[in-house]
Amino acid sequence: MPRIQRKLMVALCGLVAVTLLATSWVAERGLRQREMARIQEALAHEAALVRVLMSELPIANSATPELDALAQRAAPATDARITLIAADGSVVADSAVRIENLAELENHADRPEVVAALAGRTGVSARRSASIGVRLLYVAIPRGGDGEGVVRLAVELADVEAAVAGLRRRLALAGALGLGAAILLAFAISRLAVRPLSEMRDALRAIAGGDLQRRIRPRSDDELGEIALAINGMAGQLGLRFDEVTAEKEQLGAVLAGMVEGVLVLDTDGRVALANPRLRELLSIWGEVEGRKLVEVVRHPEIDAALHETAESGVPVVQEVEVGERTLLIHAAAFPESGPRMGCVGVFHDVSELRRLERIRREFVANASHELKTPLTAIRGFAETLLAGSVPPDKARSQLEVIVRNSERLESLIADMMELSRIESRRVALQRSEVDVARLARALLTDLEPRLSARALTAEVRDTDAAPAWADRRAVEQVISNLLDNAAKYTDPGGRIQVEIGARADAVQVAVSDTGIGIPPEDQARIFERFYRVDESRSRALGGTGLGLSIVKHLVQSLGGEILLESEVGVGSTFRFTLPRADRRPA
Repeated sequence: MPRIQRKLMVALCGLVAVTLLATSWVAERGLRQREMARIQEALAHEAALVRVLMSELPIANSATPELDALAQRAAPATDARITLIAADGSVVADSAVRIENLAELENHADRPEVVAALAGRTGVSARRSASIGVRLLYVAIPRGGDGEGVVRLAVELADVEAAVAGLRRRLALAGALGLGAAILLAFAISRLAVRPLSEMRDALRAIAGGDLQRRIRPRSDDELGEIALAINGMAGQLGLRFDEVTAEKEQLGAVLAGMVEGVLVLDTDGRVALANPRLRELLSIWGEVEGRKLVEVVRHPEIDAALHETAESGVPVVQEVEVGERTLLIHAAAFPESGPRMGCVGVFHDVSELRRLERIRREFVANASHELKTPLTAIRGFAETLLAGSVPPDKARSQLEVIVRNSERLESLIADMMELSRIESRRVALQRSEVDVARLARALLTDLEPRLSARALTAEVRDTDAAPAWADRRAVEQVISNLLDNAAKYTDPGGRIQVEIGARADAVQVAVSDTGIGIPPEDQARIFERFYRVDESRSRALGGTGLGLSIVKHLVQSLGGEILLESEVGVGSTFRFTLPRADRRPA
């Protein structure tokens, strides 16, 4: 049996059951209320008769034989329990309790019906009797004026409950018969109603599963037939819309995936609706982000503030933010421009490299100006002194030597700057060939031997089965020469320099080590920048231009390798760089 048929049957049977229960409850309640009202009226009338009978007997605060005898005589006549209560709540007579046991009864001043009777009204209450343990209906009336006491009658409610139980049994029998008939009728009606619905269900499942060519054959001209025609029309429209959405989604996905900018779209609730791959890369976002709050996805208060400002005001925002080591330029705008606001979009441009280049350019101009100004100042000063003609001949030679030395420094500085410019602009034509790096390093150490001997430095080349490198010989020579020159400059007399050459899986690795002064950790990240010096006074005194390591880095990178630094202050430094292996070069 289909589930919807079971539901229809349950609904129809439930409706019948609820109707029967409601009818039974109303009937039972009406019968109970009618019987209770009748008994209350009868008890009130009989209580009034008892009050007339005892009109000559005053109710004191203690039991008397006369009152007890009256209660005992009147109880059989009224078929009720009669209780006479004094004004202070004490029981002075009770047809169900012997006179000698009345003192054991509780004070009745707090009984609801007694309270009402003492106030001059007729009191009614139904509850279980504390003295005899039976559920009773109490009716109490005042004895007379000025709080003379209370006359209370009580009857058991067993007759009322018996009448209600009989009615309940008859209603249950009628309900069972009605429910059986309802089940049969519900089965027939649901069977007829469910058949076309089952066909529609199967068709809708197929359409929802992607079979947009599925159609339903209408079996009638009623509402179910109209629904079948509407489903067929809906399937046709869905097919057209699906093709359009698929094409647009593929185009949008291709555009977003190919963008170098990060794109973030928020809906009106501030939740992420879209984030392209570039944005995830820029902000280091992983996992599912669609549907989550912006603050849960992007933990950068400046980005959150910029997008929320745009979403709330509708005014475009352009702002730069720092995210780790990146500098991002945000262009945020709400959409659409008119009509109800649907959300906002933020486009993130990575301007880190641009800002770095701007900083390098500013620093380069400042450093170059400073480096050029120093020798030019010395040259101009001594030239003006000589031009004045006031310098003795014996001192003129020393001043001319200063001019020549600073001119040579200026020439070396300009040559290094031009060399670095050519390397960076890729205007240096590299003539690649097989280079025996170990042999080249030994030749350079031989050329450097006089300088090393003058400073009492020892140097050696260690070759551990190194393969030939595929590189430009002149470039490799310049790299090793610069590194050896730095090692000789910054190693104190008696120190040691070592060139170690070894082979890795796809590269030749060269390490130039010394036992020199070392480089502090805070300076190691900037050691390859132009004009950067750890010890400026010592560098200038030794004739350094501050461009040697920058030239080394760019030459290594242009050869397809990498360079790293390991250094410890007072222990020494090691520069490691790699070159492509000749036997691993592309065919």
